[in-house]
Amino acid sequence: MGGLTTDPAFLDTTYVVIDFESATPRGYPAQPIEVAVRALRYENRAWITAGRFHSLIRPPAFAPVTSATVPPGVTADEVRAAPEPPEAMGALDRRFTADRRYLLVAQHAATEANLIHQQRDHCPALARIDLLDTIPLAKHLLPGLPAYNLDTLLRHFAILYPADRHRATADVDVTTDVFTRLITLADESARITDLAALLKIAGRTATLNQPEHHGLFDL
Repeated sequence: MGGLTTDPAFLDTTYVVIDFESATPRGYPAQPIEVAVRALRYENRAWITAGRFHSLIRPPAFAPVTSATVPPGVTADEVRAAPEPPEAMGALDRRFTADRRYLLVAQHAATEANLIHQQRDHCPALARIDLLDTIPLAKHLLPGLPAYNLDTLLRHFAILYPADRHRATADVDVTTDVFTRLITLADESARITDLAALLKIAGRTATLNQPEHHGLFDL
């Protein structure tokens, strides 16, 4: 194996695969209606699941719940009875502790990053965690694929397509499968030797961690 999975920084990190399902009401940004996470650690040359979280989320009044906006297999009544964003996102935020290093892992991480940033008042710890995007990582390790969406990567790796695809927990699980296979590829090829190199290829800085850009004439 290569140096990536023996790198102390890599081993010291908890990788939190995250997925939101959302609805986009007219005139407003996307609103989360479901979230799932799966926390992973690499120990003794194997991936272990260190924790899970899932919640439906009741959107605000300006994003009315209809049968067309709920995730497949969920009723509008279930979403209306779900916790509101402060409760749901706050419960997730409390799963993170100050004494651990985390990276969020997502397929097309910009989507998750934007939703988290919009909810930052309810999840300040989560909103400070940087991200790793499986798409640029797959492009680096698997050049020449016809596309790099999740379905294409599932077919490439022969990962079973879940019956409840487009539910947050199912998508987290298959994204986990893609992520761990990509790490194995990186490790076996020795093309990515440590966490810093991995982040240079596929990292995304959380919006709250980015430097502020002041206007030219700010005083």
